[in-house]
Amino acid sequence: QVQLVESGGGLVQAGGSLRLSCAASGRTFSNYAMGWFRQAPGKEREFVAAISSSGGNTRYADFVKDRFTISRGNTKNTVTLQMNSLNPEDTAVYYCADSRLALFTITQSKYDYWGRGTQITVSS
Repeated sequence: QVQLVESGGGLVQAGGSLRLSCAASGRTFSNYAMGWFRQAPGKEREFVAAISSSGGNTRYADFVKDRFTISRGNTKNTVTLQMNSLNPEDTAVYYCADSRLALFTITQSKYDYWGRGTQITVSS
């Protein structure tokens, strides 16, 4: 059974940084793309970033604007999201997701497994 466990969430002031990690288990991690999504209160869940199975290709949402970096460690079965220059609009629950594809995708339906999420709160 695939399990994804996020960590690294918390409260940060505007302009600050946080680093999210997601530990995966249950299948061959290096075969599949991984992604991060987020859901703010009262809003739909939205794509944040994705990385291909090899780590060689990445994709970001426009609102990231070079502030976030996704990376993965296939020997440790982890994917991370480094978030810099955070602003209050980044406040949301952030979810790690495991795709059925090797290439990255921004489509939520292409992700088979999801973590429980970790809360990020950015104060102004």
